[in-house]
Amino acid sequence: MKIKDLYELFVQHLVITTDSRDVPKGSMFFALKGETFDGNAYAKAALAQGAALAIIDGQEYAEEGNERLILVEDVLTTLQQLARHHRETLGTTIVGITGTNGKTTTKELIATVLKKKYKVLYTQGNFNNHIGVPKTLLQLTAEHEIAVIEMGANHPGEIKTLVDIVRPDYGIITNVGKAHLLGFGSFEGVIRTKGELYDFLRQTQGTVFINNDNPHLQGISQGLKLVKYGQKDADDLMVKGKLVECNPFLKFEWETPSSEGQRLVQTQLIGSYNLDNALAASCIGSFFGVAPKDISEALEEYIPSNNRSQLIVTKENQLVVDAYNANPTSMKAALDNFRLIRAEHKMCILGQMGELGAVSEEEHQKIVDLVGECGFEQVWLVGENFAKTQHSDCYRLFANVEEVKASIQQKKPQGFLILIKGSNSNRLVQTIDVL
Repeated sequence: MKIKDLYELFVQHLVITTDSRDVPKGSMFFALKGETFDGNAYAKAALAQGAALAIIDGQEYAEEGNERLILVEDVLTTLQQLARHHRETLGTTIVGITGTNGKTTTKELIATVLKKKYKVLYTQGNFNNHIGVPKTLLQLTAEHEIAVIEMGANHPGEIKTLVDIVRPDYGIITNVGKAHLLGFGSFEGVIRTKGELYDFLRQTQGTVFINNDNPHLQGISQGLKLVKYGQKDADDLMVKGKLVECNPFLKFEWETPSSEGQRLVQTQLIGSYNLDNALAASCIGSFFGVAPKDISEALEEYIPSNNRSQLIVTKENQLVVDAYNANPTSMKAALDNFRLIRAEHKMCILGQMGELGAVSEEEHQKIVDLVGECGFEQVWLVGENFAKTQHSDCYRLFANVEEVKASIQQKKPQGFLILIKGSNSNRLVQTIDVL
């Protein structure tokens, strides 16, 4: 079946599902494959549960005369092509976002700001991969005026694949850092892959929002139409900002060339590293004509709820939770910020970083060395990668989160400000309920 013909069916149904356990009545079920499952095997069950159509790519699952089972060459490719066709048909203005750190928070902030003036569709959670991106695009309706689409990658070429689906009009790379080095091969590989967003916009004469203070981004931005933001003085900034304090919440000032003085914003975000993310949202909001007072109000109203840059207060402790993801760059930023927060008793629970390949031992040692400079009262390290490092005998080592929780239940820390930071695979968020 041609994409145009499939699109005619989509227009009649509009709801997409890839999970046979969640089949809205009248939806289209796309039978995706995974490492441990074959969605084709669940296609008939999805139809029985209320799906109007099931898109399959297994010939053996097709039935002659059953028009509700639609056989295609490859279900995933078909889903992606359908999303691109839908995007092109509607012609919605799209801002594409990627980066090593901060892209999900920045996406949330951008959407929060733009919603002050526009009807906005934006990526929910971190559904930013080859499946999540097309599913998000297929939620676009004619009512949406702007979409903010997050794109993630852990291997070369993945951003190129996603931008070819999204076809953004505008783009932003939050930053580039040391993450997924096992997949990218090197830091240079990270830069090249994230830069695939720039490559697309260079070809289409699109516009890039850029942190003017970031030399890595400046180095790959030649030939692009740039809208700049930053903390350092420059003549052509759309938005300039400066840190006021971060104890524990980020407070900053920002201004535009046309504004009358600086605007003070008290956010509910932990971490001075979020200043660049807030300035990005201010810049994009200003570019799209959101009033400065509305931009500031949006940034003050935003409350993180995704285990990123959150402050959680329990009966016994205060928790700085940034436990959704971790890499050397974000781990260093979190520690540098945490050491500056004023508190009588501080401790950190750090989970090992994943996907670092040959440099894993070196990068974990750098983090441990940095922790040694911070002077925290207690340091708990989780995972075998940290166990291999040279560290103080005072540090406590745990194989996994279960051991951490058992120790907390035996003797709970009390009266501490606690940084909880690590890759999601460590599941350190489970410690929140017991602290």
